[in-house]
Amino acid sequence: MNELRVAYVAIARSTFDVPFAAEIAATAFTQLQAAGLNIIGSSALVLDQTSAERVTEDWSDKLIDLLVILQATFADSSMVMTMARELDVPLLLWAVPEPHTGGRLRLNSLCGINLAGHALTRSKCKYGYMYARPDDGTAIEKVIRYARAGRVRRMLRSARVGRIGENPQGFESCLYDATGLKQRFGLDVVNFDLEQDLFESVRAVAGEPIQAVRDRLNRCLVNLEEMDTQATDGTLSTYVALRTIAENRKLDSFAIRCWPEFFTKLGCAACGAMSLLSDEMTPCSCEADVNGTVTQMILQWLSGEPAFGTDLVSVNEEMDAIVLWHCGLAPPSMADPSTPIQATIHSNRQLPLLMEFPLKPGRVTVARLSEASRDYRLVVGSGEILQAPPSFSGTTGTLRFDRSVHEVMDMILGEGLEHHVSLCYGDHVPSLHAFAKLLDLPILSLT
Repeated sequence: MNELRVAYVAIARSTFDVPFAAEIAATAFTQLQAAGLNIIGSSALVLDQTSAERVTEDWSDKLIDLLVILQATFADSSMVMTMARELDVPLLLWAVPEPHTGGRLRLNSLCGINLAGHALTRSKCKYGYMYARPDDGTAIEKVIRYARAGRVRRMLRSARVGRIGENPQGFESCLYDATGLKQRFGLDVVNFDLEQDLFESVRAVAGEPIQAVRDRLNRCLVNLEEMDTQATDGTLSTYVALRTIAENRKLDSFAIRCWPEFFTKLGCAACGAMSLLSDEMTPCSCEADVNGTVTQMILQWLSGEPAFGTDLVSVNEEMDAIVLWHCGLAPPSMADPSTPIQATIHSNRQLPLLMEFPLKPGRVTVARLSEASRDYRLVVGSGEILQAPPSFSGTTGTLRFDRSVHEVMDMILGEGLEHHVSLCYGDHVPSLHAFAKLLDLPILSLT
C-alpha cells in the first residue's frame, strides 16, 4: 500500500507563550515523522492569516490523506476555516494539555479547538479532534487511523467499479444507486454487457496466457489436474479477460453476475477467477453486488490486504458462532495453512473452477455498505475466525462475533440487512468509525 500522506500545520497566536508552543509543535512533528508517515509541512508556527493562506496555496495541488492542525496556542477560527475551505481534505484538530501552575495560561489550546470546532460545525465541515500531549502514542495512533480513513475517502473519489451483467431477479440486496454512490463517495460504476463485453473476450483467450495461470495454480492447488480441462480453462480464461478489462478500462474492482450464464453459456464457474483477482487486490463480488464490492474496496484499502464477500448461512450453537460460506471465491491468502487448498466444482452446477478451503483463524473486521434503510449506513462488526473443519464445500469459515451470535442475527434479520457481508483480517473497526465520521455515514454496530 502507498504510504499515508499527512499534512501538518501548527497554529499559534503571538500573545501566548510562543517558545513553549514552538517546542510542542516540534515534538509533535518529530513523533509523526517517527511513525513512518509522509509528512507534508514543517514544525514552524503559523501565526497569522496571511501565513495560513500561503500554506494553503502551497498545498493546493498535493495529494493529502489528512490535515492535522495542531493548536499550539489559542487562535481564533480564521486560519482553520481558511484551510478547511480551500483544501477539502479530512481534518483532525489537535489540542494539547498544559501544566496547572496557578500562574499564566500559557497556551489555552483546548479553547482554540473548541472555537474552531464550532465554526466548522456551523459550516457543515466534518472534522476529528484530540486532546493529548505531543508525545502521546495514542494520539499518533489516532492520526494514523484518520489518515487511513482519509486515504480511503480519497481513493474512492477516483474509484471505478466494473459491473458486469445484472443482479439476479429477487436479489434486491444487490441493487445499487449509481447517482447516490457518485454523490456520496465520488466513485463511478461502469456497466458492461455479460455476453458482448466479457464472454466474447473470454472465448478469445487461448494458449500461453491460460497455461501461465494453470502453471501458477498448480503450485498452490493440490488437485487442479483432476478438474475437467475445458471447464477449468474457461475459468482461467475468465481471469485473463477480467484482468485485461481492468487494465484497459482502469477499473479498481468488479461486481459480476456469476450465475446462471457462466454455467449455461460459458460452461464454467466464475468463482476461481474472482478469487484470484481479489487476492491480487482487485476485489470481486458475485451476483453483481456493487455495494458489496465497494465495501471490499474500503476494507482492502484500510487493511492493505485482500477482502472477501460472503453469505451468512448457518449458526454453530456449540461455538456461539456463525458459519460464513461462498461457493469458492475467497482469496487464497485467507486459507487456513493447516489445510491444503483444493480445486473443486460448484456444489449445484457441478462445474469448476472453485477454491475450497476453510478460512484461517484470526481476528477479523466485518462490514457492509448498506442501503437497507434506503439511505447509506455502514454496518460494522468484529470477531474471530475459529479453527474449525469446513462446515460445507467451497470456502467457509466459522466466525465468533464479539457478541452473542443470536444477538448479531437478531440485528441482521431485524434490520433487514443485505445477505452479503465483507471481511478482512485485523482489527480495523476504529478506522471504519473514522471513515464513517469523515463521510457522515451512520454506523450500525453488530458488536
